[in-house]
Amino acid sequence: MFLKDSRYKTARRFAADEKGVIPCKGARPREITTATGVMEHVIQEGDRLDLLARHFYGDPRLWWRIIDANPDLRNGVEVSLKERAGEIILIPKAKE
Repeated sequence: MFLKDSRYKTARRFAADEKGVIPCKGARPREITTATGVMEHVIQEGDRLDLLARHFYGDPRLWWRIIDANPDLRNGVEVSLKERAGEIILIPKAKE
C-alpha cells in the first residue's frame, strides 16, 4: 500500500505466475513521462538535489522530480552536484 501522495501509487503490482506465486511483493517501476513546463538551472558549486527541490518546490523530498527531468543524473543518483558545476539541468514545474 502506498501513501496517497506517493509517486508510485499508479505503478502496477507484480502478478502471480501460473502457480499462483507472486515473484515480488513490490510494484513495477513507475512510468516516467516527459517533463513539461521546465526551466533551466545552471548548477552552482554547493548545489544538491535536495536543496534545489526545497528551493523550487518548498520540499526537499521532491528531489526525484529533478532526476526524472534529467535522465543523465540517474546514473548513481548524485546528491551533491559539485562535479557538475556549470552544467545546465532542467527543473520541471511543480505539480499543482
